[in-house]
Amino acid sequence: MSILKDKNILLGITAGIAAYKSANLVRLFIKAGANVKVVMTPASKEFITPLTLSTLSKNPVYSSFVDEEDDNQVWNNHVDLGLWADIFVIAPATANTMAKMANGVCDNMLLATYLSAKCPVYFAPAMDLDMYKHESTTTSFKKLASFGNKMIPAGTGELASGLVGEGRMAEPEDIVAFIQNDVLEQLPLRGKRVLITAGPTYEAIDPVRFIGNHSSGKMGFAIAKAASKLGAEVILVTGPTQQSVSSNFISVKSVVSAEDMYTEVHKHFNTSDIAILSAAVSDYRPKNVATQKIKKKETTLTIELEKTKDILKSLGAIKKNQFLVGFALETNNELEHAKGKLKSKNLDLIVLNSLQDKGAGFGVSTNKVTFITSSNDIIENELKSKADVAQDLMHLILKQTHA
Repeated sequence: MSILKDKNILLGITAGIAAYKSANLVRLFIKAGANVKVVMTPASKEFITPLTLSTLSKNPVYSSFVDEEDDNQVWNNHVDLGLWADIFVIAPATANTMAKMANGVCDNMLLATYLSAKCPVYFAPAMDLDMYKHESTTTSFKKLASFGNKMIPAGTGELASGLVGEGRMAEPEDIVAFIQNDVLEQLPLRGKRVLITAGPTYEAIDPVRFIGNHSSGKMGFAIAKAASKLGAEVILVTGPTQQSVSSNFISVKSVVSAEDMYTEVHKHFNTSDIAILSAAVSDYRPKNVATQKIKKKETTLTIELEKTKDILKSLGAIKKNQFLVGFALETNNELEHAKGKLKSKNLDLIVLNSLQDKGAGFGVSTNKVTFITSSNDIIENELKSKADVAQDLMHLILKQTHA
Protein backbone atom coordinates (compact mmCIF):
# COMPACT_ATOMS: atom_id res chain seq x y z
CA MET A 1 0.00 0.00 0.00
CA SER A 2 1.35 3.40 -0.97
CA ILE A 3 1.34 6.38 1.38
CA LEU A 4 -0.84 7.99 -1.33
CA LYS A 5 -3.65 5.47 -0.82
CA ASP A 6 -7.02 7.23 -0.35
CA LYS A 7 -5.42 10.65 -0.92
CA ASN A 8 -7.31 13.11 -3.13
CA ILE A 9 -4.87 14.19 -5.82
CA LEU A 10 -5.68 17.05 -8.17
CA LEU A 11 -3.53 17.00 -11.29
CA GLY A 12 -3.13 20.26 -13.17
CA ILE A 13 -2.04 20.03 -16.80
CA THR A 14 -0.70 22.97 -18.79
CA ALA A 15 0.08 23.43 -22.47
CA GLY A 16 3.41 21.73 -22.98
CA ILE A 17 4.42 18.78 -25.13
CA ALA A 18 5.17 16.85 -21.91
CA ALA A 19 1.40 16.73 -21.32
CA TYR A 20 1.45 13.39 -23.12
CA LYS A 21 3.12 11.95 -19.99
CA SER A 22 0.15 13.00 -17.86
CA ALA A 23 -1.88 9.97 -18.87
CA ASN A 24 0.71 7.67 -17.33
CA LEU A 25 0.93 9.93 -14.29
CA VAL A 26 -2.81 9.57 -13.70
CA ARG A 27 -2.49 5.81 -14.09
CA LEU A 28 0.32 5.64 -11.51
CA PHE A 29 -1.63 7.73 -8.97
CA ILE A 30 -4.63 5.44 -9.42
CA LYS A 31 -2.38 2.39 -9.04
CA ALA A 32 -1.11 3.87 -5.76
CA GLY A 33 -4.70 3.94 -4.50
CA ALA A 34 -5.31 7.68 -4.81
CA ASN A 35 -8.48 9.42 -5.97
CA VAL A 36 -7.61 11.59 -8.97
CA LYS A 37 -9.26 14.58 -10.60
CA VAL A 38 -7.77 16.59 -13.47
CA VAL A 39 -7.95 20.30 -14.25
CA MET A 40 -6.50 21.53 -17.56
CA THR A 41 -5.69 24.86 -19.10
CA PRO A 42 -7.74 25.33 -22.29
CA ALA A 43 -4.60 25.26 -24.46
CA SER A 44 -3.39 21.97 -22.93
CA LYS A 45 -6.28 20.15 -24.64
CA GLU A 46 -4.32 20.54 -27.89
CA PHE A 47 -1.70 18.14 -26.49
CA ILE A 48 -3.85 15.51 -24.74
CA THR A 49 -7.60 14.97 -24.76
CA PRO A 50 -9.85 15.32 -21.71
CA LEU A 51 -11.51 12.04 -22.75
CA THR A 52 -8.26 10.13 -22.20
CA LEU A 53 -7.78 11.66 -18.76
CA SER A 54 -11.38 11.26 -17.65
CA THR A 55 -11.32 7.61 -18.70
CA LEU A 56 -8.16 6.94 -16.70
CA SER A 57 -9.18 8.98 -13.63
CA LYS A 58 -12.83 7.88 -13.72
CA ASN A 59 -13.78 11.49 -13.01
CA PRO A 60 -14.83 14.47 -15.12
CA VAL A 61 -12.01 16.67 -16.38
CA TYR A 62 -12.27 20.42 -15.73
CA SER A 63 -10.93 23.13 -18.03
CA SER A 64 -13.48 25.95 -17.81
CA PHE A 65 -15.85 27.41 -15.25
CA VAL A 66 -18.87 26.23 -17.24
CA ASP A 67 -19.38 23.59 -19.88
CA GLU A 68 -20.55 25.70 -22.79
CA GLU A 69 -21.81 22.63 -24.67
CA ASP A 70 -24.19 21.85 -21.81
CA ASP A 71 -27.48 23.74 -22.11
CA ASN A 72 -27.79 23.74 -18.31
CA GLN A 73 -24.26 25.16 -17.92
CA VAL A 74 -23.48 23.94 -14.40
CA TRP A 75 -20.85 26.03 -12.63
CA ASN A 76 -17.57 24.20 -12.02
CA ASN A 77 -16.61 25.47 -8.60
CA HIS A 78 -12.85 25.99 -8.43
CA VAL A 79 -12.99 26.61 -4.68
CA ASP A 80 -14.61 23.24 -3.98
CA LEU A 81 -12.09 21.57 -6.27
CA GLY A 82 -9.18 23.20 -4.46
CA LEU A 83 -10.55 22.24 -1.06
CA TRP A 84 -11.19 18.65 -2.20
CA ALA A 85 -7.52 18.08 -2.92
CA ASP A 86 -5.07 16.67 -0.38
CA ILE A 87 -2.29 17.21 -2.91
CA PHE A 88 -2.19 19.47 -5.99
CA VAL A 89 0.32 18.47 -8.67
CA ILE A 90 0.90 20.66 -11.71
CA ALA A 91 2.67 18.59 -14.35
CA PRO A 92 3.72 19.75 -16.79
CA ALA A 93 4.19 23.27 -15.45
CA THR A 94 5.08 25.60 -18.31
CA ALA A 95 7.03 28.83 -17.96
CA ASN A 96 3.85 30.73 -18.80
CA THR A 97 1.74 29.09 -16.08
CA MET A 98 4.49 29.33 -13.46
CA ALA A 99 4.91 33.05 -14.15
CA LYS A 100 1.17 33.50 -13.64
CA MET A 101 1.21 31.44 -10.44
CA ALA A 102 4.12 33.49 -9.12
CA ASN A 103 2.39 36.79 -9.81
CA GLY A 104 -1.22 35.99 -8.94
CA VAL A 105 -2.52 36.11 -12.50
CA CYS A 106 -5.80 34.23 -12.67
CA ASP A 107 -7.11 33.88 -16.21
CA ASN A 108 -8.23 30.23 -16.31
CA MET A 109 -9.74 27.58 -14.08
CA LEU A 110 -6.44 25.90 -13.24
CA LEU A 111 -4.99 29.14 -11.90
CA ALA A 112 -8.17 29.97 -9.99
CA THR A 113 -8.05 26.52 -8.40
CA TYR A 114 -4.37 26.99 -7.52
CA LEU A 115 -5.15 30.24 -5.73
CA SER A 116 -7.96 28.51 -3.81
CA ALA A 117 -6.03 25.38 -2.80
CA LYS A 118 -5.14 24.89 0.86
CA CYS A 119 -3.13 21.70 0.32
CA PRO A 120 0.55 21.14 -0.57
CA VAL A 121 1.28 22.11 -4.17
CA TYR A 122 3.93 20.39 -6.29
CA PHE A 123 4.97 21.58 -9.74
CA ALA A 124 7.06 19.80 -12.36
CA PRO A 125 8.60 22.30 -14.81
CA ALA A 126 8.75 21.38 -18.50
CA MET A 127 10.24 23.62 -21.17
CA ASP A 128 13.17 24.06 -23.49
CA LEU A 129 16.70 24.62 -22.22
CA ASP A 130 16.95 28.37 -22.86
CA MET A 131 13.54 28.99 -21.30
CA TYR A 132 14.47 26.89 -18.26
CA LYS A 133 17.66 28.89 -17.71
CA HIS A 134 16.09 32.29 -18.33
CA GLU A 135 16.23 34.67 -15.36
CA SER A 136 12.46 35.20 -15.41
CA THR A 137 11.93 31.44 -15.05
CA THR A 138 14.42 31.09 -12.19
CA THR A 139 12.67 34.03 -10.54
CA SER A 140 9.38 32.15 -10.82
CA PHE A 141 11.01 29.10 -9.22
CA LYS A 142 12.17 31.19 -6.26
CA LYS A 143 8.85 32.95 -5.78
CA LEU A 144 6.84 29.74 -5.96
CA ALA A 145 9.17 28.11 -3.43
CA SER A 146 8.76 31.12 -1.13
CA PHE A 147 4.99 30.50 -1.21
CA GLY A 148 5.57 26.97 0.07
CA ASN A 149 5.18 25.23 -3.29
CA LYS A 150 7.57 22.35 -3.99
CA MET A 151 9.38 21.98 -7.27
CA ILE A 152 9.97 18.52 -8.73
CA PRO A 153 13.29 19.05 -10.50
CA ALA A 154 13.35 18.72 -14.25
CA GLY A 155 15.56 16.09 -15.83
CA THR A 156 18.21 16.37 -18.47
CA GLY A 157 17.68 14.86 -21.90
CA GLU A 158 16.53 15.44 -25.43
CA LEU A 159 14.03 18.30 -25.65
CA ALA A 160 11.27 19.05 -28.13
CA SER A 161 13.52 21.56 -29.94
CA GLY A 162 16.11 18.89 -30.57
CA LEU A 163 18.50 20.39 -28.02
CA VAL A 164 19.80 18.24 -25.19
CA GLY A 165 19.83 19.72 -21.72
CA GLU A 166 17.87 20.58 -18.61
CA GLY A 167 14.14 21.28 -18.82
CA ARG A 168 12.70 17.85 -19.56
CA MET A 169 9.77 17.12 -17.23
CA ALA A 170 10.53 14.47 -14.64
CA GLU A 171 9.25 11.04 -15.60
CA PRO A 172 5.87 10.05 -14.08
CA GLU A 173 7.49 7.36 -11.91
CA ASP A 174 9.95 9.93 -10.55
CA ILE A 175 7.15 12.43 -9.87
CA VAL A 176 5.20 9.86 -7.85
CA ALA A 177 8.33 8.79 -5.95
CA PHE A 178 9.23 12.42 -5.18
CA ILE A 179 5.77 13.12 -3.76
CA GLN A 180 5.66 9.88 -1.77
CA ASN A 181 9.05 10.57 -0.20
CA ASP A 182 8.15 14.16 0.57
CA VAL A 183 4.84 13.18 2.18
CA LEU A 184 6.62 10.56 4.28
CA GLU A 185 9.23 13.04 5.46
CA GLN A 186 6.50 15.33 6.79
CA LEU A 187 4.74 12.60 8.79
CA PRO A 188 5.11 12.75 12.60
CA LEU A 189 5.97 9.07 13.07
CA ARG A 190 8.54 8.90 10.27
CA GLY A 191 11.44 6.78 11.56
CA LYS A 192 9.42 5.40 14.48
CA ARG A 193 8.51 1.75 15.01
CA VAL A 194 5.09 0.85 16.42
CA LEU A 195 4.34 -2.63 17.77
CA ILE A 196 0.65 -3.60 17.73
CA THR A 197 -1.19 -6.76 18.75
CA ALA A 198 -4.59 -7.71 17.36
CA GLY A 199 -7.21 -10.42 17.32
CA PRO A 200 -7.80 -13.37 19.63
CA THR A 201 -5.55 -16.20 20.72
CA TYR A 202 -6.54 -19.85 20.46
CA GLU A 203 -5.51 -22.27 23.23
CA ALA A 204 -5.60 -25.91 22.12
CA ILE A 205 -7.64 -28.52 23.98
CA ASP A 206 -6.82 -31.26 21.49
CA PRO A 207 -5.85 -31.30 17.80
CA VAL A 208 -9.41 -30.24 16.87
CA ARG A 209 -10.77 -28.00 19.62
CA PHE A 210 -9.54 -24.84 21.29
CA ILE A 211 -10.47 -22.15 23.82
CA GLY A 212 -10.83 -18.75 22.20
CA ASN A 213 -12.91 -15.59 22.16
CA HIS A 214 -14.97 -13.50 19.74
CA SER A 215 -12.33 -10.90 18.89
CA SER A 216 -12.32 -10.09 15.16
CA GLY A 217 -9.06 -8.15 15.10
CA LYS A 218 -10.77 -5.13 13.51
CA MET A 219 -9.61 -2.68 16.16
CA GLY A 220 -5.96 -3.72 16.03
CA PHE A 221 -5.86 -3.68 12.24
CA ALA A 222 -7.45 -0.21 12.21
CA ILE A 223 -4.74 1.01 14.61
CA ALA A 224 -2.04 -0.49 12.40
CA LYS A 225 -3.40 1.35 9.36
CA ALA A 226 -3.69 4.63 11.29
CA ALA A 227 -0.10 4.34 12.56
CA SER A 228 1.25 3.55 9.08
CA LYS A 229 -0.51 6.60 7.64
CA LEU A 230 1.43 8.70 10.14
CA GLY A 231 4.68 7.33 8.72
CA ALA A 232 5.45 4.61 11.27
CA GLU A 233 7.02 1.26 10.55
CA VAL A 234 4.41 -1.09 12.02
CA ILE A 235 4.89 -4.59 13.39
CA LEU A 236 1.43 -6.16 13.65
CA VAL A 237 1.30 -9.35 15.71
CA THR A 238 -2.09 -10.92 15.15
CA GLY A 239 -3.93 -13.98 16.32
CA PRO A 240 -6.25 -15.94 14.00
CA THR A 241 -8.46 -13.47 12.12
CA GLN A 242 -10.09 -12.87 8.76
CA GLN A 243 -8.73 -9.32 8.67
CA SER A 244 -6.01 -8.46 6.19
CA VAL A 245 -3.86 -5.50 5.27
CA SER A 246 -1.58 -4.76 2.34
CA SER A 247 1.00 -2.09 3.07
CA ASN A 248 4.71 -1.57 2.59
CA PHE A 249 4.76 -0.07 6.09
CA ILE A 250 3.03 -2.90 7.98
CA SER A 251 4.74 -6.21 8.68
CA VAL A 252 2.23 -8.85 9.78
CA LYS A 253 3.32 -11.59 12.18
CA SER A 254 0.68 -14.31 12.53
CA VAL A 255 0.47 -16.29 15.77
CA VAL A 256 -2.04 -18.66 17.34
CA SER A 257 -1.64 -19.03 21.10
CA ALA A 258 -0.91 -16.63 23.94
CA GLU A 259 2.54 -18.20 24.26
CA ASP A 260 3.17 -17.59 20.55
CA MET A 261 2.10 -13.97 20.94
CA TYR A 262 4.26 -13.49 24.05
CA THR A 263 7.32 -14.78 22.21
CA GLU A 264 6.72 -12.72 19.06
CA VAL A 265 5.98 -9.50 20.95
CA HIS A 266 9.15 -9.82 23.02
CA LYS A 267 11.17 -10.22 19.81
CA HIS A 268 10.19 -6.72 18.72
CA PHE A 269 9.55 -4.73 21.90
CA ASN A 270 13.11 -3.56 22.56
CA THR A 271 13.36 -1.98 19.10
CA SER A 272 9.91 -0.35 19.28
CA ASP A 273 9.10 3.23 20.20
CA ILE A 274 5.40 2.64 20.84
CA ALA A 275 3.58 -0.58 21.75
CA ILE A 276 -0.20 -0.86 21.56
CA LEU A 277 -1.60 -4.15 22.81
CA SER A 278 -5.18 -4.41 21.62
CA ALA A 279 -5.31 -8.20 21.23
CA ALA A 280 -7.81 -10.21 23.29
CA VAL A 281 -5.31 -12.66 24.79
CA SER A 282 -6.59 -15.77 26.56
CA ASP A 283 -6.06 -15.53 30.32
CA TYR A 284 -6.06 -19.32 30.71
CA ARG A 285 -5.13 -22.37 28.67
CA PRO A 286 -5.59 -26.11 29.16
CA LYS A 287 -2.85 -27.46 31.43
CA ASN A 288 -2.66 -30.66 29.43
CA VAL A 289 -3.35 -30.77 25.69
CA ALA A 290 -4.62 -34.08 24.38
CA THR A 291 -2.60 -35.51 21.49
CA GLN A 292 -5.69 -37.17 20.02
CA LYS A 293 -9.23 -35.89 19.57
CA ILE A 294 -11.16 -36.27 22.82
CA LYS A 295 -14.07 -38.64 22.27
CA LYS A 296 -17.53 -37.88 23.56
CA LYS A 297 -18.04 -40.42 26.34
CA GLU A 298 -19.21 -38.89 29.60
CA THR A 299 -22.00 -36.33 30.10
CA THR A 300 -19.46 -33.89 31.51
CA LEU A 301 -15.84 -33.08 30.76
CA THR A 302 -13.45 -31.40 33.15
CA ILE A 303 -10.49 -29.49 31.77
CA GLU A 304 -7.88 -28.13 34.15
CA LEU A 305 -6.72 -24.66 33.15
CA GLU A 306 -3.56 -22.74 33.97
CA LYS A 307 -2.76 -19.05 33.62
CA THR A 308 -1.10 -17.77 30.48
CA LYS A 309 1.74 -15.27 30.67
CA ASP A 310 0.59 -11.67 31.09
CA ILE A 311 2.12 -10.08 27.99
CA LEU A 312 1.17 -6.52 28.86
CA LYS A 313 2.50 -6.75 32.41
CA SER A 314 5.74 -8.34 31.21
CA LEU A 315 6.34 -5.39 28.87
CA GLY A 316 5.52 -2.86 31.57
CA ALA A 317 8.17 -4.48 33.76
CA ILE A 318 10.96 -4.12 31.18
CA LYS A 319 10.02 -0.97 29.27
CA LYS A 320 12.58 1.79 29.00
CA ASN A 321 11.58 4.66 26.74
CA GLN A 322 8.70 2.89 25.01
CA PHE A 323 5.20 4.37 25.22
CA LEU A 324 3.01 1.44 26.29
CA VAL A 325 -0.73 1.27 25.63
CA GLY A 326 -3.12 -1.40 26.86
CA PHE A 327 -6.78 -2.18 26.26
CA ALA A 328 -9.34 -3.10 28.88
CA LEU A 329 -12.65 -4.71 27.94
CA GLU A 330 -14.80 -4.69 31.06
CA THR A 331 -18.35 -5.65 32.01
CA ASN A 332 -18.60 -4.06 35.49
CA ASN A 333 -16.80 -1.42 37.57
CA GLU A 334 -15.17 -0.50 34.27
CA LEU A 335 -13.33 2.67 35.26
CA GLU A 336 -12.01 1.23 38.50
CA HIS A 337 -10.71 -1.92 36.84
CA ALA A 338 -9.10 0.01 33.98
CA LYS A 339 -7.31 2.38 36.36
CA GLY A 340 -6.06 -0.59 38.33
CA LYS A 341 -4.65 -2.21 35.19
CA LEU A 342 -3.05 1.08 34.11
CA LYS A 343 -1.10 1.27 37.37
CA SER A 344 -0.33 -2.40 38.02
CA LYS A 345 1.00 -2.99 34.51
CA ASN A 346 3.01 0.25 34.31
CA LEU A 347 1.17 1.60 31.29
CA ASP A 348 1.26 5.09 29.82
CA LEU A 349 -2.29 4.92 28.47
CA ILE A 350 -5.18 2.52 28.63
CA VAL A 351 -8.17 2.27 26.31
CA LEU A 352 -11.34 1.21 28.10
CA ASN A 353 -14.40 -0.16 26.41
CA SER A 354 -17.38 -1.93 27.89
CA LEU A 355 -19.59 -4.71 26.65
CA GLN A 356 -22.42 -2.78 28.26
CA ASP A 357 -22.19 -0.14 25.51
CA LYS A 358 -24.24 -0.93 22.44
CA GLY A 359 -22.09 -0.97 19.31
CA ALA A 360 -18.85 -1.61 21.22
CA GLY A 361 -16.85 -4.78 21.72
CA PHE A 362 -16.18 -7.79 19.53
CA GLY A 363 -17.10 -8.37 15.90
CA VAL A 364 -18.58 -4.95 15.09
CA SER A 365 -17.15 -2.07 13.08
CA THR A 366 -17.77 0.53 15.79
CA ASN A 367 -16.43 1.13 19.27
CA LYS A 368 -17.06 3.42 22.21
CA VAL A 369 -13.95 3.99 24.27
CA THR A 370 -12.56 6.00 27.15
CA PHE A 371 -8.89 6.96 27.19
CA ILE A 372 -7.17 7.08 30.58
CA THR A 373 -3.66 8.50 30.76
CA SER A 374 -0.93 7.86 33.33
CA SER A 375 -1.58 11.35 34.70
CA ASN A 376 -5.19 10.25 35.34
CA ASP A 377 -6.79 12.29 32.56
CA ILE A 378 -10.05 10.66 31.49
CA ILE A 379 -11.19 11.30 27.93
CA GLU A 380 -14.60 9.88 27.04
CA ASN A 381 -15.57 9.37 23.42
CA GLU A 382 -18.86 8.84 21.65
CA LEU A 383 -19.61 5.78 19.52
CA LYS A 384 -17.41 5.90 16.42
CA SER A 385 -16.10 3.65 13.70
CA LYS A 386 -13.06 1.68 14.74
CA ALA A 387 -11.08 3.54 12.07
CA ASP A 388 -11.98 6.85 13.74
CA VAL A 389 -11.17 5.46 17.19
CA ALA A 390 -7.77 4.37 15.85
CA GLN A 391 -7.09 7.89 14.54
CA ASP A 392 -8.13 9.43 17.87
CA LEU A 393 -5.83 7.04 19.70
CA MET A 394 -2.83 7.80 17.50
CA HIS A 395 -3.37 11.55 17.79
CA LEU A 396 -3.53 11.25 21.59
CA ILE A 397 -0.31 9.22 21.60
CA LEU A 398 1.36 11.90 19.46
CA LYS A 399 0.22 14.52 21.95
CA GLN A 400 1.42 12.47 24.92
CA THR A 401 4.79 11.69 23.37
CA HIS A 402 5.21 15.09 21.67
CA ALA A 403 6.21 13.19 18.54
